[in-house]
Amino acid sequence: MRRRGVIALALVAMVHAAPVAPAQARPAPPAGLVSQRLIPLQGGRNFRDLGGYRTADGRQVRWGLLYRSGSMHGLTAADFAELRRRGIRTVCDLRDSRERGAEPVAWPAPAPRVLSDDYALDMADWLPAGPMRGWTAEAARAAMTASYPRLLDQFRGQYRRMFAELLAGHVPLAFNCSAGKDRTGVAAALLLTALGVPRETVIADYLLTNRYLDAATLAAAPASAGWSQLPPGVLTAMTAADRRYIEAALAVLDHHPGGATGWLHEAMGLSDADLTRLRLLCLE
Repeated sequence: MRRRGVIALALVAMVHAAPVAPAQARPAPPAGLVSQRLIPLQGGRNFRDLGGYRTADGRQVRWGLLYRSGSMHGLTAADFAELRRRGIRTVCDLRDSRERGAEPVAWPAPAPRVLSDDYALDMADWLPAGPMRGWTAEAARAAMTASYPRLLDQFRGQYRRMFAELLAGHVPLAFNCSAGKDRTGVAAALLLTALGVPRETVIADYLLTNRYLDAATLAAAPASAGWSQLPPGVLTAMTAADRRYIEAALAVLDHHPGGATGWLHEAMGLSDADLTRLRLLCLE
C-alpha cells in the first residue's frame, strides 16, 4: 500500500464579478494574430487556443481570448514574448504544490496574474486496485473513467474562480495543469459547454490532446518521476485522452436537475445573466 501511495504521488503530474464591458470595449486580438489551434511555442506543452468553435446558435468562440495548456515550465524567452504579444492577463494554474515546485514557471515582467491553490492531489483513487504487477490497461481506463466525475467536486472552487475571472473581464486568460488533459480538459469542457458549444465539439477538443501531447516527453518531465515503473499499457491509458473519461464527467451535468445549465447554476454559481455576459465576452 505504501508503494502504491508513492506511485500515486508520482502520477500527480497527469493530471460573481463585475459586468462585462460592452462590445466596443472588449479587448481586440493583437495585430497579426494567427487563428490556429496549437500555439507554436518552442517549450509549450499542449498549449491551445479555444477559439473558432461554433456554438449551437451559430456564433463562434473568439480567437486569442481563451487558452488551455499543460505545464508552462519549458517556455523559452521567445515563448514568453509570444504570449506577451497575445496579451495574456490571467493564468489559472490548476497544478498542486508539488507539481508547481517540480516545474516552476519563471514569468518575466510584466507577468500575468497567476492564480493557484496550495494543495496535494491524491491520485490513489485514480489507480487500479491491488498490487501494481496486476494492473492492466483496461483496469487503468476504468479507474480513470471513475476519477473524472470527482474532478468536478475536487476542483469546484478553482473552476468557479476561472469563471469569475472571465466575468470580471480579466482576459485573455489561460488555464493549465501538468499535462493539459485531465483537470484542464474538464475545465475546457465546462467552459465550452457554458458558451453553448455542442457536445461532440466539446469532446473533440478534449481528444485533441492525443494529437498535441507528446506522452514520451511528458513521462520524462521533472514532475513525472516514477512513471517508468508503470506497465506500458497502464501508462498509455493514463496519458491518453479517452472519450469515456470526459463523458463520465459530462454525464454528471446531464443527470443534474436542469441538465448542464442547472449544474452550472448550482455548482458554478452562474446565473442566466452571468451566462449571457460570458457569451457576450467570449463569442462573436
